[in-house]
Amino acid sequence: MAPIRLAILETDTPVPKANEKYKGYLGVFTHLFRRAVAPEPLESVLTVTGHDVVAFPSTAYPDLDSIDAVLITGSKYNSFDNDDWILTLVEFTRKALIHPRVKVIGVCFGHQIVARTMGCLVQRSDKGWEVSVTDTALTDKGKEIFGDHESLKIQQMHRDQVYGIPAGAQLLASTEKCPNHGFLVPNRAITIQGHPEFTSDIMSELLSLRHEIGVFADDVFESGMQRNSDHHDGVDVTKVFIRFLRGEFDEKKDKDAQN
Repeated sequence: MAPIRLAILETDTPVPKANEKYKGYLGVFTHLFRRAVAPEPLESVLTVTGHDVVAFPSTAYPDLDSIDAVLITGSKYNSFDNDDWILTLVEFTRKALIHPRVKVIGVCFGHQIVARTMGCLVQRSDKGWEVSVTDTALTDKGKEIFGDHESLKIQQMHRDQVYGIPAGAQLLASTEKCPNHGFLVPNRAITIQGHPEFTSDIMSELLSLRHEIGVFADDVFESGMQRNSDHHDGVDVTKVFIRFLRGEFDEKKDKDAQN
């Protein structure tokens, strides 16, 4: 079987030390997928390319007919803003969602972009930030696709959220602060509000930088740093992404299996 051709739409640059280590979000996600497919070599499962859609919005996007899937990364930007590059991203996402073959993965900002494209409201939450390793409760559908998990511990870095669930989507997870922590659109898209790609080093750097400039109060920073040492399920989430890309959650395959 040929490797799945996955285009990473890079909507931001990692914090400085992480960027130096991984060379952008392409490197961060390549590191994540490599761990998720082990002991198989990544190259036998995925062909991963990076596309800087912030700096080069008119030239960065891949030809949808030449790829199998896109992954929209997290970002410091607001997914509900109307900057030209964000509107271009929303339009590309719309085209990807209606493409007969391409699948879409959304992570944090990417989760919100997919939801926005599908007609959901995305806004700043009045409940404040969710940061660091956070326990997210799985729905029945979430438990079905995540196997043995009753909940997921996922790195978080957001205060924006999706309100409602897109038409045709199945909610996967939620928290008290954020009811929509991810959803599945069979055959089309899977999203997660958290950051499976964040290591404890990346989260520590983010928390420290945002604390230093006054974004996070002492209590938010100290709580986040304490929980950052907890186990999180980022690799398990990514294994589900791969199963999604392989078509394991497609409705047609489910129906065929019943016949």
